[in-house]
Amino acid sequence: MNFSFLDQTASAAGNAQQAGGNNVWQMVFTIGIWVVVIVAAYFLFIRPQKKRQKEEEELRNGIEIGDDVTTIGGIVGRVISVRDDDETFIIETGSDKTRMRFKKWAIASVDTPDKQPKSKNKEEKADKNTDDSDDKKYKKESKYDND
Repeated sequence: MNFSFLDQTASAAGNAQQAGGNNVWQMVFTIGIWVVVIVAAYFLFIRPQKKRQKEEEELRNGIEIGDDVTTIGGIVGRVISVRDDDETFIIETGSDKTRMRFKKWAIASVDTPDKQPKSKNKEEKADKNTDDSDDKKYKKESKYDND
């Protein structure tokens, strides 16, 4: 009796099981990579955007009379009236005291020093400190000064 046929069939079945196992791991690995990419995209793009939108909304809702604001069109003025019912505010600008009415979404920034975020103030102070130290370095007398 020739059993070589059975040996070939058994080895072919074993190879098929190994190949099927590799396909499952490849699929798990591919899905894992996609999950990592989606999570990374969330933390790199979506989360910071939502944080910025929340800060802008707080800025717009925190407007008070007397705040200096800049609109998205570049108009600078002082808030003289805020209406919460229709989400508008009125600013006064220029030496002739021109009054204009804007929607709250048109605010680009609040220029009143105490209304600016703390992190920006710290960065500005750090920049001023480095600028002052640079100025002191360059204010030293040089051989090219004729004064």
